[in-house]
Amino acid sequence: MIPLRDNIRSRSFPYVNVAIIVACVIVYFLELRVGPQTAIEQWAFRPGDLVPGGPSGLSHAVTALVLSMFMHDAPLPWHILGNMLFLWIFGDNVEDRMGHAKYLLFYVICGTAATVTHSAFALITGASSLPMVGASGAIAGVLGAYFVLFRHSRVRTLVPVFFMFMVWDIPSPIFLIYWLVLQVFSIGMRTGVAYLAHIGGFGAGYLLVRLFADTGRRPPPDERRPPRPPPPPRPPRITRLRIE
Repeated sequence: MIPLRDNIRSRSFPYVNVAIIVACVIVYFLELRVGPQTAIEQWAFRPGDLVPGGPSGLSHAVTALVLSMFMHDAPLPWHILGNMLFLWIFGDNVEDRMGHAKYLLFYVICGTAATVTHSAFALITGASSLPMVGASGAIAGVLGAYFVLFRHSRVRTLVPVFFMFMVWDIPSPIFLIYWLVLQVFSIGMRTGVAYLAHIGGFGAGYLLVRLFADTGRRPPPDERRPPRPPPPPRPPRITRLRIE
């Protein structure tokens, strides 16, 4: 299923969300310029960097952890296009509820939690040297926050049905739970995707959103306005009075 848009309008311009998208696009083209393999070797984060006294050193590990949140698998564009589409649809509303500065901090924390979740699994399975790139974990945190904040919303979705595509308005909880279930059942598949990072990021966003935003339900605008009193009755008028 491919999301097209949601039905929640932001009250403010999502400066941070747009800046993250622009940063990801810039880093993607820098990867193409220096060569995708070279960029991964020099910039990407490896789970082994979390081990004390790792080969890369602490400063490189921290830099790679943050930079990896803005890297994507190049030269194929599908990875970055899919991530940016999800961030564009769901991120603006979360930023609107949190505020710009809190949203940026929330995004980085969720991305870090996603990286740590994947790295723990990689260290156990012996895949600590494999590089990790992509904003998917941080974006998954945004999805977790959206699930809490906007359960009443609907997502216009492109759904494949046999050999056709249909457009349905799906309640956001159903869409996001479906997405999360796909990640769970995809664990262990040899696709090169860090599905545990997605799950870890979503869980971090779901839990941490209460520290960054008011999770109380906000009624629709029509419900916020006090009811108008009924208009006063119009005084009677006598017209064409005729006495015979």
